[in-house]
Amino acid sequence: MKQLMRTTDMSTIAFAQALLQGEGIDCFEMDVNMSVLEGGIGIFPRRLMVHPDDWDDAAETLRDNGIDVHEGA
Repeated sequence: MKQLMRTTDMSTIAFAQALLQGEGIDCFEMDVNMSVLEGGIGIFPRRLMVHPDDWDDAAETLRDNGIDVHEGA
């Protein structure tokens, strides 16, 4: 899995997941349990991961909809 984005904004994660699902791109949200443990105050970011083969298409989909994409390795 390759990181596509990282954010503390749950609505952005939900929007990104819906966009990717609409394009037929599987994604996985990581660090959900950690953000729940901190009490929902938004300190710990959640990460959205995709298969490396889907990363370019997923990144293009998010950028086209105004969502910042993680560019790191």
